[in-house]
Amino acid sequence: MIGDNTDLTSIIRREAFRLGFLDCGFSRVKPLLEIENSYHAWLAKGYHAGMDYMARNNDKRLDPSLLVPGAKSVISLLYNYYPSQEISSPLIVAKYAYGEDYHDVVKGKLFQLDAFIRISNDDAEQRCFVDSAPVLERFWAQNSGLGWMGKNSCLISRKHGSFFFIAEIITSLELQYDEPFARDYCGTCQRCIEACPTGAITPNRTVDSNRCISYQTIENKSEIPTELEGKFQNRIFGCDICQDVCPWNRKVKPHSEPSFLPNEKLRSMTSADWQNLDKDTFRQLFRKSAVKRAKYAGLKRNIDFVKGD
Repeated sequence: MIGDNTDLTSIIRREAFRLGFLDCGFSRVKPLLEIENSYHAWLAKGYHAGMDYMARNNDKRLDPSLLVPGAKSVISLLYNYYPSQEISSPLIVAKYAYGEDYHDVVKGKLFQLDAFIRISNDDAEQRCFVDSAPVLERFWAQNSGLGWMGKNSCLISRKHGSFFFIAEIITSLELQYDEPFARDYCGTCQRCIEACPTGAITPNRTVDSNRCISYQTIENKSEIPTELEGKFQNRIFGCDICQDVCPWNRKVKPHSEPSFLPNEKLRSMTSADWQNLDKDTFRQLFRKSAVKRAKYAGLKRNIDFVKGD
């Protein structure tokens, strides 16, 4: 093992930055008792909508030692996806889905960091997570000192805004831990709440997924409620509105990840192209994209829903 836990923590952080992560923080594994009641209240109100998986495995969701035996530390990492230029298109895809699927890209980086740690700690029990398991990533990132929970429920960093993915390595290694981020820099600002066209952002930094454009255009497999007609502002996959208006995103720097660059066909899509989208074009456009999560039928449903916006 490399030196003591202070040395190892510094070495891991340095390697994370070398791999292109925006930031890296460390927190001690413990049950998240401080958010247990609020999380269950969010579920009880039905704010998870059709995401039934959010109500399962809550013991693991609140205690990562149940995911990784002997876990002592959570390494939280941020990876930038803010584009240098938005796609000018009559119908709008969320920025995070411009290029290749972030699950694959970020997990690839995470596996490299995992392998690096194991070089001198081959007996460590650890697992990598990128939005694919019952891990409350924003809370662990906050506990690792990387930012605070914004009123739009996104993690916000003073240095990096909020256009980033959050990933974790949960490990049995004992590390040097950062202080949890304790301040709230949203202040009296209400811009995200006021800008949300469907009124999805509720008090106490929560989102009602039933009204959220991202949920409706990605996760919802049924018909979109008619009460939301005319409110999507031409968004057909995901939504960036609450982040676009956030003052902490005014000066964020663009990413340097080639895999997140959009292909030229996506850049040049016209309204007619979207309306006439067929399965072959869908597969060509989104073969490696997170958009494939909505599937062809789901994206066509979204296009039809917003065509009158």
